[in-house]
Amino acid sequence: AAANHNLAITADGAVWSWGYGYRCKLGHGGEQAQQQPRKVEALAGQRVVAVSAGAVHSLAITADGSAWSWGGGLFGRLGHGDQQQQLLPKKIETLAGRRIVAVSAGENHSLAVTADGAVWSR
Repeated sequence: AAANHNLAITADGAVWSWGYGYRCKLGHGGEQAQQQPRKVEALAGQRVVAVSAGAVHSLAITADGSAWSWGGGLFGRLGHGDQQQQLLPKKIETLAGRRIVAVSAGENHSLAVTADGAVWSR
């Protein structure tokens, strides 16, 4: 959980989010607040094993070791090589081919840890 939004994973690997939707950090395609948990449909078909909620962005790891991000992209915090806002979860292609085992979303940065112990930051 972050200051203004929450993420949860169900036993089947679905992601749910709720709270303040500023910068599209909930992953539903807009900035509308969600008063109750709502499934992040853009991740349907993916089995999510970990999530992290930052100030204005969110991160997820899928069972295949891929990292995903969405929300506010200022400072490059989403890892997509730009500062664009992502309305929906998007795979971080820079980390493709590396098995991600942990992620952490901060206020203006993101961290990812690979299976071999390497740490990547925004």
